[in-house]
Amino acid sequence: MRFMERWRCVSVVGLVLLLSTASHGRDLSVKHCEQTLNYSHTLAMTLVEYASAVYMTDLTALYTWTCSRCNDLTQVRSLQGFEMRSLIVDVENCLQAFVGIDHNLNAIIVAIRGTQENSVQNWIKDLIWRQLDLSYPNMPNAKVHSGFFSSYNNTILRLAITSAVHKARKSYGDINVIVTGHSMGGAMASFCALDLAINLGSDNVQLMTFGQPRVGNAVFASYFAKYVPNTIRVTHGHDIVPHLPPYFSFLPHLTYHHFPREVWLNDSDGNITERICDDSGEDPNCCRCISTWSLSIQDHFTYLGVDMEADDWSTCRIITAKNVKQFQKDLASNIIISKHSVDVTIVEPSSQTY
Repeated sequence: MRFMERWRCVSVVGLVLLLSTASHGRDLSVKHCEQTLNYSHTLAMTLVEYASAVYMTDLTALYTWTCSRCNDLTQVRSLQGFEMRSLIVDVENCLQAFVGIDHNLNAIIVAIRGTQENSVQNWIKDLIWRQLDLSYPNMPNAKVHSGFFSSYNNTILRLAITSAVHKARKSYGDINVIVTGHSMGGAMASFCALDLAINLGSDNVQLMTFGQPRVGNAVFASYFAKYVPNTIRVTHGHDIVPHLPPYFSFLPHLTYHHFPREVWLNDSDGNITERICDDSGEDPNCCRCISTWSLSIQDHFTYLGVDMEADDWSTCRIITAKNVKQFQKDLASNIIISKHSVDVTIVEPSSQTY
């Protein structure tokens, strides 16, 4: 049943994506600044684990960094490991994120959760029709989708994340910030990284996302490359999400356009190759070379061998609300032991913040 739902979703979007294949040879130009690519497979393996861990619904285990996916990280890594600094949950908007310190990397980590499994098919279908309907502030002619923009900028995420980053830098000095996320979490992570880069400086912010959709037009992509030059978008095989919303070069003022730079993971004979793509953001020799009818939702849920699905398929608001109540009980009963102070921000449907 789960496979059939995913297959039907690909069939629906396939008809629309066929139109975009006709434009592969007529790419739009994107202005670039000098970009020094520094892709690290080791770093990608670390960040994909963070992007996976933020999906965990057991908030107590995530808070104490003892969840199953958190344990995977601490077993692989040595020294002090990861220190949770802030846990952010927005029940109303189905959002979740955390901010912490990776002592191995000497960096602040910001991880933002993507769409849960039970709603991802509807979310992917909705991506087809998302219009570039918002002008990005202080960037002439840069267009983005208001939904992508608002999920980060007009919810508790922006305030809570920027506050946590500033507190962490006050404690540990002006260390770098690395932002990550998968799927919709990658889209929000992009706006988060841009926001932080504008305020902290481009040299201090790095972005690496996994399977994220397009978020803006070619003009926005140019600005993004300027402000967040240390950016990697990891795509996987036949993953359908990086192809959405569709790219139409024959509609230069209306089409979405990826910002650089893509690293395409391609499975071949059991081996994964990593192709570093060009700086156009829409390299026709990377994931865009995949036939429309061979696009896959399945490839969206695994990156570098790591499970990128939520650990509970229940309706997002129901499962989040239930786990928030349990987490609040655990906090109130003092059964949670933490070596350091962790900020907790919870927004429930009543819009009350704790």
